[in-house]
Amino acid sequence: MKQFPKLFSAGIMALLLMGFTSSAISVESIPTHGLSTFGNLKYKNDFKHFDYVNPQAPKGGTIRIRNTDTFDSVNPFILKGLPEIVNADKGGDLAFNFASLMTPSYDEPDTVYGLVARSALVDDAGWWVEFTLRDGPSFHDGSPITPHDIAFTFNILKAEGHPSYRILYRDIEAPVVIGQNKIRFNFKQGSLTRDLPLILAVMPILSENSFKDRTFNKTTMVPLLGSGPYKMAKVDPGRAVTYERIENHWAEKLPVHVGRYNFQTIKVDYYRDRTVALEAFFAGEYDFREEFTSRSWATEYDNKPAVNKNLIHRTTLKDASLTGYQAYFFNTRRTIFKDARVREALAMMFDYEWINKNLFYNSYDRLTSIFENSEMKAVGTPSVDELTLLDPWRGSITDAVFRQAHTPSKTMGNGKIRKQIKNALKLLKSAGWTIQNKKLKNVAGEQMSFEFLLYENSSTRIINPFIRNLERIGVNARIRLIDAASWQNRMREFDFDIIARRLGQPAVPGVELRDWWGSNSADINGGLNIAGVKNKAVDALIKEVVKAKSKSELTTAARALDRVLMHGHYTIPQWFKASHFVAYWDKFGRPKANKPGYDRAALHTWWFDSKKAAKVAAALKN
Repeated sequence: MKQFPKLFSAGIMALLLMGFTSSAISVESIPTHGLSTFGNLKYKNDFKHFDYVNPQAPKGGTIRIRNTDTFDSVNPFILKGLPEIVNADKGGDLAFNFASLMTPSYDEPDTVYGLVARSALVDDAGWWVEFTLRDGPSFHDGSPITPHDIAFTFNILKAEGHPSYRILYRDIEAPVVIGQNKIRFNFKQGSLTRDLPLILAVMPILSENSFKDRTFNKTTMVPLLGSGPYKMAKVDPGRAVTYERIENHWAEKLPVHVGRYNFQTIKVDYYRDRTVALEAFFAGEYDFREEFTSRSWATEYDNKPAVNKNLIHRTTLKDASLTGYQAYFFNTRRTIFKDARVREALAMMFDYEWINKNLFYNSYDRLTSIFENSEMKAVGTPSVDELTLLDPWRGSITDAVFRQAHTPSKTMGNGKIRKQIKNALKLLKSAGWTIQNKKLKNVAGEQMSFEFLLYENSSTRIINPFIRNLERIGVNARIRLIDAASWQNRMREFDFDIIARRLGQPAVPGVELRDWWGSNSADINGGLNIAGVKNKAVDALIKEVVKAKSKSELTTAARALDRVLMHGHYTIPQWFKASHFVAYWDKFGRPKANKPGYDRAALHTWWFDSKKAAKVAAALKN
């Protein structure tokens, strides 16, 4: 499984990937120490620490990790640049640098507990949320975090931050500071307010005073003033970043931080070549990696001296999270991809079964849903409740939606795809494309031609067999390989034909769906509706997902949406595994408790073991 470069502001990424961009709330008329989606909080207001940590974990030592490609900014909140952010667990985690009002518990899918805020109060009717700040939270320069900083953060992100913030915060009014330690956010009348309190709870907090002498919306190599357990101590532009733990950090003894953030130093090295990066790992140049390439995991760790001597450990960590959606995305703004029949036909030429067998060592399963690995995945025929949501759209969406849930075309895995070719050509003919002199042409006599836009060449081994199959139906498909920065810019401007990407899913789907699939975001440069989906049924079903007030309502709406999107053939779904392949040098301690179900948790719950590290160092000398 490949990694994709940062697709948009890491600030938004943190909100999405922590799993709280779409959460209902346990509405109470009294302040509460946490917020949850559907149901009670696991941890009571007097809890001492999360169950998945070691509260006696020692502090100190260094962990070295790797990132890919490069970076040209350390400002993660704007559209411009390729930002660096700690490459933790699910892609990027702002919590290492920037505190938020509340912070997630990773053994619950949809819950946050007080950090900068000691409590939250939600209006009985759901029209506002008020946070009360605790005494003590401060920025790294010692200045206190105030409600004015929180108000500044919200306003600046909405006005000048990445465009996705405007979508995320569009139903939230300007905040109101109440006294010295309270801030209230009112929600627009008529808005869908279920998500909004938790969206605000995990918003990273910036220092208003720190921006008096610097411009917010510019790329920079000068770190922003943070307030989290780590700060950027050294920046080697494009190559490496070093993070240092804050001694006696104000949150260190809070229940949500006990046993966490144990490494004294986190060093992130960048590698532009994946082969070089893997060899550097075996040479001891860095300590920890998640393996995203099945071939490497299956073949390239064997017979390595450090692995054979148990100096490097390999493990598979199970993941209960809703799987991210990884696919080839058609740019439906392009004329050739406007017809769903064309998109469906082209998808038939992607022989996943052959690829999984011959290239992936059968390590993965095929994605068949945008809500894979969850009960929200559409299965079988629509339920009565699903049909209630879908029936108003009969005639404007394909009849296939009302039959079986979508499953991609399946082959025998032996390279023989005559059935798929026959079915694809039939669909293409109905859409006005026919074979002429072994070329697939439209009524104007133009051959179907398009590009797969890539920023690195490791996935060419997957796309090239796909291209060969496309050639068998007369399509002129090719690969365009460009540098990561150019790829990022072209993706932001929707200047591509087909692009591979992955959407990291929140635990409870909600408002982020408007950015990914909603009509209003289809033409916003830098937005995440990469496929350019403009479908009124999709918009209506997203609204149903966002306003769902129970798990059953959410499941029904999500399944209905899943049917429409998958039968719309806006993407060619790729593959997934509900686990993490992890390799690390034997220098670390891990909590005895099981890994929390909704996070890899290594970087913020493991610790440096000096005795183990000394043994590794001695072995490397011999």
